[in-house]
Amino acid sequence: MKISDIIASKEITVSLEIFPPKQGTELEHSRKLVAEMAKLSPDFISVTYGAAGTTARFTAELADEVERCGIASLAHVTCVSTDEEVLDNYLASLKANGIENILALRGDMPDGREPKKVYTHASDLATAIKQKGDFCIGGACYPEGHPEATSVSADIDALKIKAESGCEFFTTQMFFDNDIMYSFLSKFQRKGINIPVIAGIMPITNARQLGRSVALSGTTVPRRFREIVERFGDKPLAMRQAGIAFATEQIIDLIANGVNNIHIYAMNKPDVAAEILSNISEIRK
Repeated sequence: MKISDIIASKEITVSLEIFPPKQGTELEHSRKLVAEMAKLSPDFISVTYGAAGTTARFTAELADEVERCGIASLAHVTCVSTDEEVLDNYLASLKANGIENILALRGDMPDGREPKKVYTHASDLATAIKQKGDFCIGGACYPEGHPEATSVSADIDALKIKAESGCEFFTTQMFFDNDIMYSFLSKFQRKGINIPVIAGIMPITNARQLGRSVALSGTTVPRRFREIVERFGDKPLAMRQAGIAFATEQIIDLIANGVNNIHIYAMNKPDVAAEILSNISEIRK
């Protein structure tokens, strides 16, 4: 089922994310993780592409496994690792397995490797995908502005181009301050972009995870969450509980304010996702 149709048919949606293994020998474990996540009945499961597309084959295989579990899948693809031949083969693989949804990303190339230069921007990739098949295409957005953008306004102008290129929804990068999200949505709507925005929530369950996440995304960490990490960061069980509680509170506040499409960056931890979904079970109904 297309994600655009899922969003249109439900008042509230909650989706999860899984990343593929680096080695084929680990694929069976990833299949088990898919099965565990599928039991939580998310509205769809997103499958990442890996740095420079190094896990592309496994992305397609796990997306197929998601579909076999009766859940819609969203397969990622990036510009930096894709030329026309690679894209054609990848799309053919997805089509063969009945996968209808793709997240088109620019992607970041690891140091020491040269990116492909056929598709410069995610909008270029979205245009190409739209021409090659009847896929529902999503894109990424940054509530605080892309790190390389000159301003949030300029970044939203780029999002409008993405929407005009075929993107039917956007999923946000993680954020920890809902007020930033509300400000972004207000600017987004004033630009006349009329596609759904899915709020991306990252449950931080250990202190090291926060450092890595902020380094990658440049996300602002509000004082009250920094204090949580300072108090509980060296107590693993307490930090896990506090991180789940913080993510739950974010989600409840978002839904209460009309942001009804939530994506949980589950980091291959179905147990964490299960606790959050349990915390919002009645709200989700």
